[in-house]
Amino acid sequence: MSDLEHPVPERADRLKKLEQLRAMGVAPYPITYPVDTQAAQVLTDPETYINGAKTHVLAGRIVAYRSHGKSAFIHLLDGTGRIQAYVKKDVVGDAAFAAFSLFDIGDFVGVTGPVFRTRTGEVTVEARTVALLSKSLLPLPEKFHGLQDTDTRYRKRYLDLIANPEVKELFVKRTKFVKALRDFMDEHGFMEVETPVLERIPGGADAAPFVTHHNTLDIDLYLRISLELHLKRLIIGGYEKVYEIGRVFRNEGMSPQHLQEFTLMECYWAYSDYRQLMGFIEQMYCRMLEAVNGSLKVDYQGTTLDFTPPWPRLDYRQLLVEHAGIDLDACPTLESLIPKLKEKGIEPDPKLGRGRLIDQLYKKFVRPKLVQPCFLVDHPLDISPLAKRQPDRPGYVQRFQVLFAGAEVGNAFSELNDPQDQRARFEEQAKLRERGDAEAQMYDREFVEAMEHGMPPCGGFGVGIDRFFAIATDSESVRDVVFFPTMKPEN
Repeated sequence: MSDLEHPVPERADRLKKLEQLRAMGVAPYPITYPVDTQAAQVLTDPETYINGAKTHVLAGRIVAYRSHGKSAFIHLLDGTGRIQAYVKKDVVGDAAFAAFSLFDIGDFVGVTGPVFRTRTGEVTVEARTVALLSKSLLPLPEKFHGLQDTDTRYRKRYLDLIANPEVKELFVKRTKFVKALRDFMDEHGFMEVETPVLERIPGGADAAPFVTHHNTLDIDLYLRISLELHLKRLIIGGYEKVYEIGRVFRNEGMSPQHLQEFTLMECYWAYSDYRQLMGFIEQMYCRMLEAVNGSLKVDYQGTTLDFTPPWPRLDYRQLLVEHAGIDLDACPTLESLIPKLKEKGIEPDPKLGRGRLIDQLYKKFVRPKLVQPCFLVDHPLDISPLAKRQPDRPGYVQRFQVLFAGAEVGNAFSELNDPQDQRARFEEQAKLRERGDAEAQMYDREFVEAMEHGMPPCGGFGVGIDRFFAIATDSESVRDVVFFPTMKPEN
């Protein structure tokens, strides 16, 4: 990297200090350092450390530096918290103090010494030795304490984590959130598996995929948009309970609830159905919420969401009647539905099929009104090409979605296991693609072939971790809860 890439005045000054340190025989980037104590240990039980005469070894980033001539106070930030250290020339020695005078805010340093309280009562490490562990060449932002600029926070998450302790804690919570999910699945006998990220046929969801190329095989491949079809192959292969937590990729629009790359959990349970899954999912969500919030009540953007079971079951068709004034049973074809949409101010795209238009109606008139946790059940067949039909209700399938805060936060089916029915639905999806619907599903012949070997009755469920966690922690955007969201280049 050339100096021109970072025309920051302080950088030139720090480069000079770096050369001075090297000339003094100081290694600015040593290999290791024998840390044996962290800030939180001392601050949680200071009297134990103060009363003992033991020398402790701590390390961290300098985030404050107050010089008093022949002594200085610095604040070190490690992975657990922030602690003060006192560096005195006649204690560490002339050479070490001369080197220390070239340290800057942002540098990583190590100190060894006993713990005491200053006259103001602050718990402090009295440095007997001080060592440079990493010389920083770029300064922290001028107002790094409480860094607020959203674009900078997303692009340079490392600065956000330094500046905003609550952001760092948010991601600790996310780890606990996912661990609670994993523990729940493991306790209920599900086996965690891994399936391919690169696929010849992307399937399992209505979404436009990202395309890449395999040089050795000279074939185009897709980044997966779902985990579904490979997990179902494992059910066909004889496993009865499987799940995966993995990244999926959808080349679609960006919004506070959408990312092109996100974390999805999907599970499949042989011999179960969507109704059996409802109680299971209630338990799962409650476990995850209690792990991060200690409560089943979540304050989200000014509204309190109450996840106390049981959640209501709301019928898809009936909600469209109530909120949009349209009865799907009275509009059984695309041609009969189009005039109804026009009456509601929706100009239908002629390339889209009946299912996509129903989905537009639902998202405009129904979804925003579903604030408290609920199960939206029994969706139209047209929007559910992988779900099993309702045996006593033509045109509908055994499906539910979890909704709260006006967002879809979970999706489940009694999975279709009739290979002939699956083939016919894939063929219908293929026709929609030919008409220009880029999000219609592709015909996966190898999956249908696998189904023809026999797939047991099965319930399947998936949830986007990022969206669920964003709502659970009252975050304004899913970008707030992923470390490095994709951003448009600055230049």
